[in-house]
Amino acid sequence: MQCMIRRAIEADANQISAVILRTLRETNAKDYTDEIIERVERSFSPSAVLQLIDKRTVFVATVGGSIIGTASLDGSVIRTVFVAPNAQAQGIGKLLMAELERTARDRNIPSLTVPSSVTAESFYARLGFSVVRNSYYGDERTIIMERSLIDPL
Repeated sequence: MQCMIRRAIEADANQISAVILRTLRETNAKDYTDEIIERVERSFSPSAVLQLIDKRTVFVATVGGSIIGTASLDGSVIRTVFVAPNAQAQGIGKLLMAELERTARDRNIPSLTVPSSVTAESFYARLGFSVVRNSYYGDERTIIMERSLIDPL
């Protein structure tokens, strides 16, 4: 599978939304209630994704021209990292995260923060992120994780 990482363009909004919604329903639903999934889904309609493309640095992972993953950088905060369920555990998320890290380093950002879902906590931990604190929105738990980009001496 030949995967390409590139900047998202406005024409990608529908496909990005579809990947996110499918991932929420098929992967994240194992760790969250239907009510939480439905609430989160509202933030990722095609029109909402279009707004995110304008506000953040958004990347997509493509295979054969189809979008199979996405991730974004909002200042020093990593957001919206999703890989289609059928493409998970194949290194796509790792490629997206490497592109975010390269972008952050180019911008002289000293550390990255990610508000992680329960579902993705182990993924970020494997990439060197450490838990800073838990955050709750009603019964929805988010794990705030950080990773320094400054190489120790």
